[in-house]
Amino acid sequence: MAEYKKPTTEAEFAANFHPKKPLMTDTEAYYESSRCLYCYDAPCITACPTGIDIPTFIRQINNDNKDGAAKTIYDSNWMGHACGNVCPTEELCEGACVYNHSDVKPIEIGRLQAHATDKVIRSKKKLFRTGKDTGKKVAVIGAGPAGVSCACELRMLGHAVDIYEAREKPSGLCVYGVAPYKLTNEEAVDEVTYLQEQFGFNVHYSKPVTGRADFEKLEKDYDAVFIGIGLGATSALGIPGEEKQGVMGALEFVEVLRNKHQATPAGNRVIVLGGGNTAMDAASESCRMGAESVTIAYRRGPEEMGAYSFEFDLAKKSGAKALFNVTPMEFLGDGNVTGVKFIRNSSVNGKLEVIPGSEFVEPCDMVLLGTGQGKQVKLLEQVPGLTLDHKGRIVVNEQFQTTNAKYFTAGDAMNGGVEVVNAAAEARRAAHGIDGYLKK
Repeated sequence: MAEYKKPTTEAEFAANFHPKKPLMTDTEAYYESSRCLYCYDAPCITACPTGIDIPTFIRQINNDNKDGAAKTIYDSNWMGHACGNVCPTEELCEGACVYNHSDVKPIEIGRLQAHATDKVIRSKKKLFRTGKDTGKKVAVIGAGPAGVSCACELRMLGHAVDIYEAREKPSGLCVYGVAPYKLTNEEAVDEVTYLQEQFGFNVHYSKPVTGRADFEKLEKDYDAVFIGIGLGATSALGIPGEEKQGVMGALEFVEVLRNKHQATPAGNRVIVLGGGNTAMDAASESCRMGAESVTIAYRRGPEEMGAYSFEFDLAKKSGAKALFNVTPMEFLGDGNVTGVKFIRNSSVNGKLEVIPGSEFVEPCDMVLLGTGQGKQVKLLEQVPGLTLDHKGRIVVNEQFQTTNAKYFTAGDAMNGGVEVVNAAAEARRAAHGIDGYLKK
């Protein structure tokens, strides 16, 4: 029996997708910040890819200096609010909290961070002054976490910035690919709007960069170009029946869900293929959409899943079950998918070997592919002199400069797909790389 009732109204959808980390009240934030030990050699700072001075901003919250706390956060991470909600804090700052060594609940750093940044976003408090105008212009391709972070830092350094975004909304995966119970569209867009008002960078929406002609225009009109395009669509498996109705990418499903809410077409018996965090999100979301059964199917064992353990636990608590050591062979059905044919496998010296005669069929009416995203190789090949590695990632030097000197990059297009916080950290450093290039 389904753990969740299928939502038919906005209120029911909101109830099913209640925030995983709800915003704290002032009282909750005061008491939680009071627990912090303000460690001298705070391991939480080391664990944060952006190096936020966590003890300082927590002390500022405790002293009722919310503006100061927000500034401390944004001084290190321009995506401070988004990261407070979507970061895998259990693996990063909170996972490093010294309380873990005493079997005491770690400080809820993520929620405190979201609390402080939400305050200044709502008040539209001016916290920063941009640098003196250098007369230089930089084009940023993509208004995701990397592109926005790079734009903010470039404005602090005094350079003019235009962002070209293919879609009609900013924030990349924060709007189009993150589970709704982690961050709402309104929160993601509001943070980018706040940053745009702070720094005065321009965003041109529905302006995709699609080929060589577009790159040539950017090269002519701007002194440097930052590539923050992220990854592409879900990778195809290349097995029979993949074109059937009801088979779609897990990330594409999340995008529809974030925009259509309860009107999203969702399956009653869902199979999610994959063992990463996106697959876990898709499974949790399918449960919350009232699916009668949700099965996570992964070709290896549970210990080899790429997903964080807390994400897998959330999927299971939501009602999902798991099948391990199974390889999909075919999607069955006429026009619509009715099942997935699997074959069992075993790991021999790290390599998967199918078990002859072990085929079986798992019935379903929807399959979500959490099997990774492709790189945007065809687009990137339109940039002359740009080198990609064997996995389609952009090759850069220590300044995040590509092999075409005018182009810089950071985030998923360079690292292959990690976390929002990694993109924010890398893009900030890339902005300084651009600054050094422009000063030469």
